[in-house]
Amino acid sequence: MGKKLSERQAKALNFIESYIQVNGFPPTVREIGEGIKVASTSLVSYYLEGLEKKGYITREPSVSRGIRLRLGDNFEPTDFPLNDDVIEVPFLGYIVASAPIPVETLPGTETVEISRALFGRDAAHLFALRVKGDSMIDALIQEGDTVILRQQSRVENGEMAAVWINNEETTLKKIYYEGRQIRLQPANPTMDPIYAPAENVQVQGKVVMVIRQLI
Repeated sequence: MGKKLSERQAKALNFIESYIQVNGFPPTVREIGEGIKVASTSLVSYYLEGLEKKGYITREPSVSRGIRLRLGDNFEPTDFPLNDDVIEVPFLGYIVASAPIPVETLPGTETVEISRALFGRDAAHLFALRVKGDSMIDALIQEGDTVILRQQSRVENGEMAAVWINNEETTLKKIYYEGRQIRLQPANPTMDPIYAPAENVQVQGKVVMVIRQLI
C-alpha cells in the first residue's frame, strides 16, 4: 500500500470511503460513477482495478456491492488529495424526532466533514444537526444520527425537513401540505402526526443525508 494514486483513483477511493461511512455498506460501480461524475461503468471498473492492484481495496466481481477497503497500518492518506475533496458543514445543534421542543443550539464552531463527491457543486448552504428521539425510525433515522440538511424554505410533499413551529419549537418530520394546514408526519407507527396552520410552520432545511456512527 502507499502507492501513488491518479486523480480519478483518489476520487473513487474517497467516494467509497465516504459512502461506506454514511451507509454502512459499499457502493455499486454505477453509484461510484455517479459520485465522481464518470458515465462509463467500464472506466470506473478500470479505476477500481488500479485501486485493487495498489492494495487499497479488494473486490468480488460477481457481487454488486463486493468492494472492501484495505486501509491497514501501512496506509498513507497523504498519497491522495483528501483535503480538496472534503467540505466542512457547520454543526448547529440538535433536532428532535419526536414531539416539538425548543431548539437546542451548540456553542462554538463545530463542523462535520463529508466528501465533496457526494454533492459535487451542490454543496453550498448545508448544515448539520444531531437527532434526538425516535419518531423517524421507519425512515432509517434514529437517535444519535447526524442529519445533513440544505437550507431552503420549502420542500415537496413527503420530503423530510427541519421545521420551526410558531417560531418557538423545532422538529424533524415529513411534510405534507393540506390546504391551509400542514401535516408533520412521523415515520413511526406508534406516533400521531402533528397538524399546524401553514402560516405557523417555517421550513428550515431539507434532509439530504444521514450519518450514523458505526461501532
